[in-house]
Amino acid sequence: MRVTAVKVFLVDGARINWVIAKVETDAGIYGVGDGTVGRGEKAVAATIEYFSSYLVGQDPFQTEMHADAMTRDSYWRTGVVHRAAIAALEAALLDIKGKALGVPVYDLLGGKCRDRIRCYANNWGRKTESLDVLKKRADEALGYGFNALKWDPFGPAYLQLPPQQLRKALEQIETVREHVGPDIDLLIEAHGRFDVPTAIRVGKAIADYDPLFLEEPTPPESIAAVANVRAHVPVRIATGERYYDKQQFQDLVTRNAADWIQPDVVHVGGLSEFRRIAAIASAAYLPVQPHNPLGPVGNAMSTHLAASVPNLALLETMMVDVPWRSEIVTEHCRLVDGHMMIPDGPGLGIEFHEEAAMKYAYRHIPGGHFKKGDPYPEGSKPWFSVG
Repeated sequence: MRVTAVKVFLVDGARINWVIAKVETDAGIYGVGDGTVGRGEKAVAATIEYFSSYLVGQDPFQTEMHADAMTRDSYWRTGVVHRAAIAALEAALLDIKGKALGVPVYDLLGGKCRDRIRCYANNWGRKTESLDVLKKRADEALGYGFNALKWDPFGPAYLQLPPQQLRKALEQIETVREHVGPDIDLLIEAHGRFDVPTAIRVGKAIADYDPLFLEEPTPPESIAAVANVRAHVPVRIATGERYYDKQQFQDLVTRNAADWIQPDVVHVGGLSEFRRIAAIASAAYLPVQPHNPLGPVGNAMSTHLAASVPNLALLETMMVDVPWRSEIVTEHCRLVDGHMMIPDGPGLGIEFHEEAAMKYAYRHIPGGHFKKGDPYPEGSKPWFSVG
């Protein structure tokens, strides 16, 4: 079997554009992979197209060799764009290999450690104009079975947080905690926004509400900064979504900078590299929780890691997505009691619909984690089945 073509699709996902690579073979088997990097989609697509000149004609089963060769032969060996392109192509090759052998990708990664993985809901807190609406949205998430909720209550603040904005954030957290009770985990997202003293102040202020963790309290460039915060706050710290080299994760662990390690399978360069990072965390007895606000292909990649990585303890799950998600990919995702069941189809277990992907083509999406507004169109809804 040989690779005959590599195609790239940029698909409007409302919040970001999905970057989907499709690798075709002379056996009629294709594979897909996700290379999504928000606001960097075209750069990733161009890099995938560049790598296609290497990959066409190769044996798709030699996934480790190809990932290593694409890194080795690129002078600028690192960076999120480079890693994301390799992640997309490696996943597509593993998808091909799994389909050809009739086994799920998790079997190629060592087999299943579990049949289901606990999930937390992200983007449940959309359109929360008031505390009453916030409670209503929390009830919707609990109604789908989620028992862990993550949101960013900090508004437009950056670096510092004025006292009135801190009070508003604490009011949100207190309202949700009182509404859902003590048995629901709350995960507080900061999106890398605070300087060190502000992050320490926030970490101390939210401790009374017993969050599972405070995520990315400081900008990602300095591991020393997040280590400083962790040393001074009584809450657990999570970070890692904006790191892409395993050496950065090694530094996180060595410096005792985080309690939860959060690699993104796309940003770090694929499933094999994610597993190496998980092993670094495992050596320090730290749990891994993937950054997974991805589209259907990226979610499939993360789900196979959730099946096969022993210290992967929690899976981020976007509660709603665009209504055309099911047109682009057929997936088999089921949520039971707050846990995503691991699908057992061959390869990644999904089917990609090329014509639909072209129907919802790339759209320029202005950026900004710190801006208000709901990026999702009317009709957006949960994309998984329940029960």
